[in-house]
Amino acid sequence: MSDVHDPATRRRNMAAIRSRDTAPELKLRKELHGLGYRYRLHVKGLPGRPDIVLPRHHAIVFVHGCFFHMHQCHAFKWPKTRAEFWRQKISENAARDKRTEVTLVEQGWRVGIVWECSLRKPRNGVAARLSKWLRLNRTRIEL
Repeated sequence: MSDVHDPATRRRNMAAIRSRDTAPELKLRKELHGLGYRYRLHVKGLPGRPDIVLPRHHAIVFVHGCFFHMHQCHAFKWPKTRAEFWRQKISENAARDKRTEVTLVEQGWRVGIVWECSLRKPRNGVAARLSKWLRLNRTRIEL
């Protein structure tokens, strides 16, 4: 099956995909701020340049897009065009995510993963669940 867009349109669409300040990330940051949490963004010195760093709680939160980070949910489907390219790219992203998480835990950080699909519904309580995780002092959470 061929692509539904011509190469120029596809290139423009792919170039518009952001790596930071995405809609799910902004939504979560706003909710966390509303709960009184203060954080740093995209800290260069940490592996994976985490989306949200909560230094006071020694915790890191990654907001992963379901497609690019291979979440096994309804939002993820393998592309039919350039299938080999996408399998390699997405698999490498997932492997890098795991290596980054292991490195951060070894450095003493607590790691939270929030998937894009969990932030789609309004009033889903993701920020409240993260808040509870921060208070309980657990090492890892995935929402």
